[in-house]
Amino acid sequence: MAFERAPYACDPARSRGRHFPEAESATRTPFQRDRDRIIHSSAFRRLKEKTQVFVAHEGDHYRTRLTHSLEVAQIARTLARALQVDEDLAEAAALAHDLGHPPFGHSGEDALAEAMNGFGGFDHNAQTLRVITRLERRYPRFDGLNLAWETLEGVVKHNGPLMKKGDDPAGLPWGFTAYEDWEALELHTHSSIEAQIAALSDDIAYNNHDIDDGLRAGILKLDDVMALPLVGEVFAGVRAEYPDIGTSLMIHEAVRRLIGLMVNDVLDETRARIAASGVKSAEDVRALDHALVAFSEPMMEKLSAVRRFLYANMYLQYKVKRAKEKGKRLVRDLFAAFLEDPALLPTEFQRQADAASSPVTARVVCDYIAGMTDRYAIDEHRKLFHVEAWR
Repeated sequence: MAFERAPYACDPARSRGRHFPEAESATRTPFQRDRDRIIHSSAFRRLKEKTQVFVAHEGDHYRTRLTHSLEVAQIARTLARALQVDEDLAEAAALAHDLGHPPFGHSGEDALAEAMNGFGGFDHNAQTLRVITRLERRYPRFDGLNLAWETLEGVVKHNGPLMKKGDDPAGLPWGFTAYEDWEALELHTHSSIEAQIAALSDDIAYNNHDIDDGLRAGILKLDDVMALPLVGEVFAGVRAEYPDIGTSLMIHEAVRRLIGLMVNDVLDETRARIAASGVKSAEDVRALDHALVAFSEPMMEKLSAVRRFLYANMYLQYKVKRAKEKGKRLVRDLFAAFLEDPALLPTEFQRQADAASSPVTARVVCDYIAGMTDRYAIDEHRKLFHVEAWR
């Protein structure tokens, strides 16, 4: 069956191109090449040892940034296929969206943001742009991955427009304006429908896998989850249909159904918005004053209750909070040590740094720490601060 592209989809044959011109591939579209470049990047491989909620080494069955990104990509492909838009672009944006995350999840990001106060700050979305346009070094002709404009746009606008037209760009995180072509990314507009799909797929994935991981870790209780809107209804339905099912299988089946319900809700709401907006091109999608891809209002209300529950009962649970605080202190220690004495950095980073405590050195230290996995950061901290590491 031939693929019929919707008129509001991004057409790879009409891509706005790459910062460094390259000959087109005879076998792959620009967006397929972007997906492949992301998957083959060092930053993508390191996601396997970066915290999603649980520190990566705490258990083999909990999500990491890598498995999360893969789940987001699969949901994005499903939505893109159903809406007849470019699956490869949606997948590329999904796979790249967390490349700038430091170790230890959002606690690591908070620690780096505090440490970089006065040095330009830190934002993980801006760091993702920095990774794919500068820090990945795999090609002799340029730094970065030289991704297509549409993929860069999708990464940068993962959370929607970053500014309004005419706004002072001084309010943007440093990592965005440090990119020489940042103005060409049109930060005041919405992104393509494919990038919006990747962003909503992120929400679907983490809402469901956080429930899954929380239950399996024993942090969430099944009785409490059963009281939630939507989630409780689905779990109750599974229990009624399979009264003798074990807890593990019940969780699998319920989470599977929840993902399906959320995907179908996004499809119904997005199709209604497409019809109401009358969009006829990818540029029409960007010019709208609202997102085209969205949950329905009733689903948003239910998901808000789920997020409040997860925040109170999982993210603030004392074991999770202790792990987060340990990660935050570890990042602070590493940053302070390297900033005070850049000679402690590996040779390749020493070459990029200059004087102790300078803005240049601070950014080099930030890039070094942001690229670390949980395990590598723990090892570096042990080598620098623990006497037993001398043995």
